[in-house]
Amino acid sequence: MTWSIIARDPATGQFGIAVATRFFAVGARVPYIAAGLGAIATQAFVNPHYGIDGVKLLREGLNAHDVLATLLATDDGRESRQIHIMDASGAIAAHTGRDCVDWCGHIAGNMLAGADVLDETAKTYIANDSLPFPRRLLAAMRAGEAAGGDKRGKQSAALQIHGEEEWPALDIRADDHPDPLGELERLERVSQELWVHFRSSMPTRQNPAGNTDRSVIDASIAASRARQS
Repeated sequence: MTWSIIARDPATGQFGIAVATRFFAVGARVPYIAAGLGAIATQAFVNPHYGIDGVKLLREGLNAHDVLATLLATDDGRESRQIHIMDASGAIAAHTGRDCVDWCGHIAGNMLAGADVLDETAKTYIANDSLPFPRRLLAAMRAGEAAGGDKRGKQSAALQIHGEEEWPALDIRADDHPDPLGELERLERVSQELWVHFRSSMPTRQNPAGNTDRSVIDASIAASRARQS
């Protein structure tokens, strides 16, 4: 009932997850990211502990394959689960249980119209390396949707991106929408108006005070608007 993509932006080192489904509020269930260390998507019969515990294991230094093996070993319901993981080295580990609903495959997606959904998602992501990272992920998901997507239809989608901080650089969701990926595209455009400028002034581990000079934020917004006009 779901397909997703995990990627790391080579330009910024950010990890991102985009996901879509014919189910309510997929963004609350599927994506988990450990800043700078890796990302996990848990789907099919979702086990939230795959994300919660998997992130802890990534922080403890385990690689994607060891995280996957540890999570599966403790879950008697693993044959109904689907999970994919990317670690900081770019290594990928995935599992699709034998009881996941066809079409399923662990690039990763389940209950899809067919294999083309994942193939087109991956191909489009690779082909669009000139796009900003969020738009590249959304373009990939749009291609998967055009190839059939979730065979039951569409309802929710989410995009989450983390840089170096524990809080996300971007976290947008469409929990119940007739065109959830279209709504994410709209929200991403809205994020460019104010959020991206405010985000750069927020406290970080390297700069705990952040920047509280409103004139700096206003100047960044003005410069962005001038470039677009």
